[in-house]
Amino acid sequence: MTDPTAREGEDAAAEAENGQATANGNGAPAQDPPAEAAVAPDPLTEARRQASDYKDKLLRTLAEMENLRKRTAREVTDARVYGIASFAREVLQVADNMHRALETIGPELREHADGKIKSLIEGVELTERELMKALEKSGVTKFSPTAEKFDPNVHQAMFEMESADVPPGHVSQVIQAGYMIGDRVLRPALVAVAKAAKAPRAPSNDNTDVN
Repeated sequence: MTDPTAREGEDAAAEAENGQATANGNGAPAQDPPAEAAVAPDPLTEARRQASDYKDKLLRTLAEMENLRKRTAREVTDARVYGIASFAREVLQVADNMHRALETIGPELREHADGKIKSLIEGVELTERELMKALEKSGVTKFSPTAEKFDPNVHQAMFEMESADVPPGHVSQVIQAGYMIGDRVLRPALVAVAKAAKAPRAPSNDNTDVN
């Protein structure tokens, strides 16, 4: 007869073996361990991060607004100072014509002119002065660069001429005065530029005595 105790031992061993096989994947799959729960972010850390983002956005916005303010102020200033540039150039042509007309009246003609002609001349001179005052009030200033070093940014050279009184490369004669509007050139001055005078030629010693 079979010993019941021995049979129970065999059954227990078989069950243990089956359990080990299941754990090793030879039987039914073993259950995975439960996944770890997601760690919730720290509310204080998240609040600090958002505050830093908002601060950066605010600083960028303030910087953009300041740049816009400066650019707008500069554009308004430029429009006020330089907006009349085209009109001022047209007015300068009128002033030039008046000045040329007055230059054609020599001292002799002024001296022998009758009362009406003298009044006409004085009226033209007064009109020219008032016109120049109006231009100055609008930021237009006249400059005459006699004896100044030639500057292509504000001078326009018409020709060169020898000069013993002015160093080479300097303005020896102003043909037409220039004008500035603000810190910009409205019209360059038309000038003659001095150059060094040629040295006199030495007398020739080629003459020979003839007996």
